[in-house]
Amino acid sequence: MKIGTDGLLLGAWASVETEPNTILDIGTGTGIIALMLAQRCHAESIEAIEIDAAAYEQCVENFEASPWADRLDCFHAGLDELVDEIDEIDECYDLIISNPPFYSEEVSSGDVARDLARQNSSLPFDELLQAVSRLLAPEGSFAVIIPFKEEPKFLGLAEELGLYPNRITHVKGNDSAPVKRSLLQLSFKEANTVEDELAIEVERHRYTQEYINLTKGFYLKIE
Repeated sequence: MKIGTDGLLLGAWASVETEPNTILDIGTGTGIIALMLAQRCHAESIEAIEIDAAAYEQCVENFEASPWADRLDCFHAGLDELVDEIDEIDECYDLIISNPPFYSEEVSSGDVARDLARQNSSLPFDELLQAVSRLLAPEGSFAVIIPFKEEPKFLGLAEELGLYPNRITHVKGNDSAPVKRSLLQLSFKEANTVEDELAIEVERHRYTQEYINLTKGFYLKIE
């Protein structure tokens, strides 16, 4: 699958200021977000899970070809399997990150793998949040990107599980476009939420300085 803007945004935006030592990427696809975090921080263990066999195989290949292969591991498993396994060994993660499937309506592009990756039915938000609440370390944080229209529902579900937003960035295509995505970073700590907004382009194929500053470490060339 092609690298999408959502994954690139999340991998660049998620805060690693607390210097997480253990990271989990849920639904990693071909591994782009995990690779970005390996580039951005010194976490000793970055684990990723992916349920689609073809994406998993590509992810393993990408991890092995990277400069950070010794810190990256991908598992061909569903989230429920990971939760069951973690419960047995009582392990938690300092940072959990996910670019989850989001289209709650049925979509069909003719490509089964791509459709599965984009349908909310393959990883409902409530299941994702319940798993995060069990896998996240007490002082850890969870970073995610979701459709803006889903933000109130998502934050309501999170609050029921004791997870609160610490950072929110609303993303839109350009300054005059409506907000399309919400970048959220949550933790078990209830505090004042830092909110801001990010426009991606000034005009078609010309990026804003804010977007360039955020993502330039991951492009060969950007302007």
